[in-house]
Amino acid sequence: MLLGLLVLLILPWSLFRSILGGPEVRQRWLARIGIERARNQYGGLLIHCVSVGEVMAAAPLIRKILAEQPHLPITVTTTTLTGRQRARELFAGQVCQRYLPIDLPWLMSRLLHQIKPSKVLVVEVELWPNLLHLCRRQSIPVIIVNARMTDRSARRYARFGSLFVSMLQRLHLVCAQGQRDYENYLNLGVPRQRLVLTGNMKFDLAVQDKMVLKAQLVEKFALQQRRVLLGGSTHDGEEKILIQVYQILKKQFPELILILVPRHPQRFEPVWNLCTAVSQACIRVSEEKRCDAATDILLIDRMGMLQQCYALADIAFVGGSLADRGGHNALEASALAVPVLMGPSQFNNPEICQTLQQAGALITVHDQQDLLIQCQQWLAHTERAEQAGQAGKAVLEENRGAVLRTYALLQ
Repeated sequence: MLLGLLVLLILPWSLFRSILGGPEVRQRWLARIGIERARNQYGGLLIHCVSVGEVMAAAPLIRKILAEQPHLPITVTTTTLTGRQRARELFAGQVCQRYLPIDLPWLMSRLLHQIKPSKVLVVEVELWPNLLHLCRRQSIPVIIVNARMTDRSARRYARFGSLFVSMLQRLHLVCAQGQRDYENYLNLGVPRQRLVLTGNMKFDLAVQDKMVLKAQLVEKFALQQRRVLLGGSTHDGEEKILIQVYQILKKQFPELILILVPRHPQRFEPVWNLCTAVSQACIRVSEEKRCDAATDILLIDRMGMLQQCYALADIAFVGGSLADRGGHNALEASALAVPVLMGPSQFNNPEICQTLQQAGALITVHDQQDLLIQCQQWLAHTERAEQAGQAGKAVLEENRGAVLRTYALLQ
């Protein structure tokens, strides 16, 4: 009843945004209310990934399943447009793709009827009561893979225990990504026999050859003889801090260029306006122009380019961490031996951040001044930056294996 009332309240605003947003936004809106033309495959896996981060986390497991069971039907559902685009880039023609409808009984029932999955896999955390209830009634196992449960989320679930604890107890299996997540699921009532600490699948990130990738991008963007400070997955407020830090660093290191990769596409235009307000020597990737010796800022205003752009970075700041968003995945930079800076907000991936920090691969900065000082040190002492980058890559290699453990449990 509550969900139904909420849908009625947000429906006019969602309709208005879909009209203004173009055909892909309208397609997403229609799909969320159950109107979607999609190729259906029956009897396989339904894997739900909320957005880009979950798609990237699930990618190694999906590749493993495709390699071992090439004839097993897989449907990947997402909630966001960017998640759908990333899944399409990674698995075009290999899996079916759909948007997950709003968690209303008749919409979820229709989805399950169309796909008839043998198992439902939810990546990290996206627990919808009606979906879980219907799967239980139809004897469809629901498994949370790379399961994440922050302390903040656990407190919220506990606050509404009568609603959510019984839902959690219906889960067939929870594959926890870390000790914190394991303990939080256990404290919320998930039976110990249905809870396994498998480790974090993000450590199983596919690693490209950095030198080959960097050479291609240096040529593409004309960044020969340039050093790069990269802000990845940035949120509101973080770009301004990075630009101010860059303006100071530029005086000491004139070969430096700032590359900004905002987290959300709707912020591309505001970030571009921010860049051009402080410098006319700015380029955006969508313009298909090359940098020159005077270029100050390169804005990556296309989705799906962050991971490869890390290959260009001498220093990477991972966003959502000075802004209080919990911090995004630092391993994408570490996989390419890039030293990482993050703000104090790291609750999305605390064990990853702690492991990288203990290895010397990640340094936490608390404000603009901290960020400036650490950038100055790494740019002035390149051997320290290289040592930090190699330490991050070693952490990745040492902690691989969660995908194999998860796959074995699925079998």
